Amino acid sequence: MSLADSLASLRKVDLGDLDLNNLGSWPAPVKAIACFLLLVAVLALGYNFHLKDLQADLDQQRSEELTLKEQFSSKAFQSANLEAYKEQMKEMEVSFGALLRQLPSDTEVPGLLEDITRTGLGSGLEFEEIKLLPEAAQQFYIELPIQITVVGAYHDLATFVSGVASLPRIVTLHDFDIKPVNAASPNKLRMSILAKTYRYNETGVQK
Repeated sequence: MSLADSLASLRKVDLGDLDLNNLGSWPAPVKAIACFLLLVAVLALGYNFHLKDLQADLDQQRSEELTLKEQFSSKAFQSANLEAYKEQMKEMEVSFGALLRQLPSDTEVPGLLEDITRTGLGSGLEFEEIKLLPEAAQQFYIELPIQITVVGAYHDLATFVSGVASLPRIVTLHDFDIKPVNAASPNKLRMSILAKTYRYNETGVQK
């Protein structure tokens, strides 16, 4: 049967005459269309119930593949630069050791106080107070606060601060307070300052 004959036969079909209980009696063109529609329905259902899940799994696998590639690239870079990292670690250990040597031990605190006093006197200052305050323990170090009160001219105070900051041990300066000693001598100033030095906290690191 030619295509023209099939189309002509299809036009003559009355859908009301089709018997669902006797599919074999349907005209051939109607059977072909019904089979085609059934095939489309099966494919659509198959996509929704099976292929769609496979597509989701495929997308997940592709995402994991990208993550693994990035991890591989990162580890490959780290492996290629391992020797450089080791050299950097050695340099950091040397630098860290040099810093630790600047942190005084308990027995060196009197020497530090002597250095601060010598620096102040050498700057032309008069000491009113130099007193150790209670220690404050941190994770890697222990702060040793020192309250200092000195009297002198402005330039002498600046020289003293610069000299303390230049000491071989690490000393930081905080809480500056500068006031005239009295109204009659405005050039004579009293400076209160909190100096902090540090020592290594071995107990804190072990924790």
